[in-house]
Amino acid sequence: MLSMLNELRRPGRGVLVWGVVASALLTGLVWLLGQRLHGVALLPDQGASWYYWKLPDPSFWTRASAWVGYAAHQLVSWGLIYYAQTRIRRYTTGLRRINVVALAANGAFIGLHALQTQVFYDGLAQDVSIFSSQGSVVLLLVVVLLMENRRRGLVLTWSAPISAQVVGFARRYHGYLFSWAAIYTFWYHPMESSSGHLIGFFYMFLLLVQSSLMFTTSHTNRWWTLTLELLVAVHGTLVAVMNSGPDGMWPMFFFGFVAIFVLTQMHGVGLSMAARWWIGGTFVVGALAVYSWRGLGRIDEVVRIPLIEYLLVAVLALLIWAGIRLARLPCSKAPSRSGRRARRTSG
Repeated sequence: MLSMLNELRRPGRGVLVWGVVASALLTGLVWLLGQRLHGVALLPDQGASWYYWKLPDPSFWTRASAWVGYAAHQLVSWGLIYYAQTRIRRYTTGLRRINVVALAANGAFIGLHALQTQVFYDGLAQDVSIFSSQGSVVLLLVVVLLMENRRRGLVLTWSAPISAQVVGFARRYHGYLFSWAAIYTFWYHPMESSSGHLIGFFYMFLLLVQSSLMFTTSHTNRWWTLTLELLVAVHGTLVAVMNSGPDGMWPMFFFGFVAIFVLTQMHGVGLSMAARWWIGGTFVVGALAVYSWRGLGRIDEVVRIPLIEYLLVAVLALLIWAGIRLARLPCSKAPSRSGRRARRTSG
């Protein structure tokens, strides 16, 4: 608790508070505008792989409005990240001009998507799978686990043997990936006012705030970044309850994501050993209590999400390592200047 209070006293915390307030207000605006969409005719739900909120008869303009808006938002975001990486060398407590521009740009595109929903309705969901939206957020969380491996460990402070080059690559380019994950998911959905949409948009707004705070100390505030990681447990659990009721799959999402918090995430914010034991013990007791009612034969649900994410960390680390090696291969095969001179002399 003392560590958390000390962290909240750091300069720049006001930016985060205003970011949360602005995200909440924007979520309220989504709800308000969503009341105008109740008359939109939609097809019946067709199962887990079906995205319900899309028009039965899309047109060129409904599709183009979503894709052009998304592409413009994405390119502007990537351009701002590139500018910041090439022009800025140190972190500051306050906002720079680039942060203000990024916040304003994200705000403008949020307004554009709200208008696009009111006029054309459809998001990117009309043309791509629902699993691509879910997978983009999972990939974001996996990259965070990889980047923080050396600082907080992967499992109970044990650090996986991931090379510094791989971690360095992920840290340097993670902004582009995180920007894509947030903006793609944001434009995937029309700005509907269902409970699931509102929770999701609030989460996306927070991620857009985070991406706008590049090269500020707020961007690396450990309690802030931990909160962003944990919110996926709240979002996943609530959406599962809304979709399938109290007897549905919500425990898999809740205990699965909280298990990652207990095994990995809580070890990076300065909690005392006693606090971590209490949190871990409460998690075990809570899981046993829920699955005693649900059926202990289903308790394997708790480990599904952690196993998937930790496996993806290994796969991603291997892919990045292989990519770095392949990128250097042509250089290693090319003869050096001294070698070429020696061959010309010997000839």
